[in-house]
Amino acid sequence: MSYSLRPYQQDAVNATLAHFRKTNDSAVIVLPTGAGKSLVIAELARLARHRILVLTHVKELVEQNHQKYESYGLNASVFSAGLKRKENQHQVVFGSVQSICQNLKSFENEFSLLIIDECHRVSLEPDSQYQSIISHLKNINPSLKVLGLTATPYRLDRGWIYQRHLPEQRFCSQEPTPFTACIFELPLRHMIDHKYLTRPRIVDAPIAFYDFDALRPTAAGHYQESDLNKVIIKSQRATATIIDQVVSLSKDRIGVMIFAATVLHAKEIIRYLPAENSAVILGDMKITARDSVINAFKQQQIKFLVNVSVLTTGFDAPHVDLIAMLRPTESVGLYQQIVGRGLRLHPQKTDCLVLDYAGNTHDLFRPQIDTPKPNSDSVAVEIQCPLCQHLNQFWGLTDSDNNVIEHYGRRCQGLSPEKAEQPTQCDFRFRFKECEQCGSENDIAARQCHHCNALLIDPDTKLREALKLNDVKVIRCSGMSFSITTKNSSETLKISYHDEDGAELTEYFAFRTKEQRKAFHYFFVRHHRYRTEDNYLPNSAQDAIDHQLKYRAPDFVIARKEKHFWTIREKIFDYQGNFRKANQL
Repeated sequence: MSYSLRPYQQDAVNATLAHFRKTNDSAVIVLPTGAGKSLVIAELARLARHRILVLTHVKELVEQNHQKYESYGLNASVFSAGLKRKENQHQVVFGSVQSICQNLKSFENEFSLLIIDECHRVSLEPDSQYQSIISHLKNINPSLKVLGLTATPYRLDRGWIYQRHLPEQRFCSQEPTPFTACIFELPLRHMIDHKYLTRPRIVDAPIAFYDFDALRPTAAGHYQESDLNKVIIKSQRATATIIDQVVSLSKDRIGVMIFAATVLHAKEIIRYLPAENSAVILGDMKITARDSVINAFKQQQIKFLVNVSVLTTGFDAPHVDLIAMLRPTESVGLYQQIVGRGLRLHPQKTDCLVLDYAGNTHDLFRPQIDTPKPNSDSVAVEIQCPLCQHLNQFWGLTDSDNNVIEHYGRRCQGLSPEKAEQPTQCDFRFRFKECEQCGSENDIAARQCHHCNALLIDPDTKLREALKLNDVKVIRCSGMSFSITTKNSSETLKISYHDEDGAELTEYFAFRTKEQRKAFHYFFVRHHRYRTEDNYLPNSAQDAIDHQLKYRAPDFVIARKEKHFWTIREKIFDYQGNFRKANQL
């Protein structure tokens, strides 16, 4: 059997060829579960002129990728202990990361391309299996190209697995990442709208829930099994009610996958399912027993399959048309993988019913990975950069008309087009810490200026030093007000900063000349503006008053006494230090 590529699969292949003709930077292709990553891999391997190694973490994917490649009428080696094959003689080798890592001496020949399927599993730890293989192959060939494929390009403990998203011209991470750039991404919604995947029907029908809300996951998104079992034991009546509903809703369904929270939970669930038509997969099962159950399910000899953290990747049963989630997860990637088990096309199904009994709140189509929510009222907002016009996605707040009133983005995520081969992140910062030595804008958490390397004074240090001086006044700002006054026969804007005890500090800005308007922008607007996509700059005092809701108050204002007046010298924004409460000043 031979295969032909879908248009988006060919686009992914073309993007890969174009990228590696220009650079050896490692790259990622993002394709949703069911999009046919194995066909993209097969086509890249078919086009290759030199040796290629294709890695993945489970024998099922090794076998699947190998089968797709050989469908072209070509031969390839398989190196996988799980498949009882250790071959390395062909131009293309498909292998498991565990087997190859344990047999690096068998891979002393030069490879030009390393392809890693399910590449979100790659970490930066130098002694990890993936990094050991990459390091070994690069020692033999420093020009080795590394390509990853995944449906979920992020890790809960580290965020994005690449630094730059080239199709969207977006910078994703300042931290080191396993890959350099995402070069192609296909949205899940595109796959569904173009009928390449089955439409999920996420139904708010559950009549009982498990109360997992009080549990706290680890940084990697995992829950302690003992904690999960405590919740489940308290909810024994819920399990019976839930499974009764799952069975009822599955009357017209052909394949049901139930995801349990723990082994104890799975054994409880299976008791409530029809024994002759159900089975459970556990991690400690013998391989032969596990394969037997999986084959029976794929051949529709049984209808209900219960599992615990086993069948989330490398499992292909297109007839699945009901997913029941009875386990919590903080990982949007795992959530997508679970739902993805039911989205493959099958002639006997028109949709996939998704039932969630664990209170998971992930958005299947728009996962938010970058940062955790700053507060419960935050929503995803789009903010355009006034410098490069990039449309950023940040957490923010909106009013009743869905207008953005505040956002928490720090720096534009756009890529500067100045260097096409090595794009850099846009310099515009929505929030910043100004260097007192050179005036450069730095991240609010920076300790050293990125431009002149000067040490940036910590806000707590500024406050402590200011509080020691008799001629310095510090207020914790609870609000600010705008008014117009006349100074030197000219209309002037007066801005007053107040604290909770009634103390006040003021500053004045004139708008008569171009230089005065520039001064208002430099000393006030660029620090106070909420910095949404609106790049409005006032031309008069009344103009500023009419638009005062565009500006945010600082957390602290520091002023120094000059003769008979207080002159504002410092404002502190985005404060996270030790003086957050009034009695701490």
